[in-house]
Amino acid sequence: MTFVILRYMALIKVKEIIGTSPDSFEDAIKDAISQLSELRENVTGLDIIGATVEVNDGKIVEYKVNAKYAYRWEKELNK
Repeated sequence: MTFVILRYMALIKVKEIIGTSPDSFEDAIKDAISQLSELRENVTGLDIIGATVEVNDGKIVEYKVNAKYAYRWEKELNK
């Protein structure tokens, strides 16, 4: 009889995303989180690294947040 021991190593990966909203920075953050919930599982955090606005005719027409997000990526290792 042979026994195989499986070990799991958890890695955290970091990527960037942009959230947008015509109303506020808070809604732009919510947009980024909404995109992440559709794109990835195991998201562990969000770090806002920048915030900008798009201006047209002297008025803000879009709020944007640039963010880094971290998520757990698990890889099975045979040892």
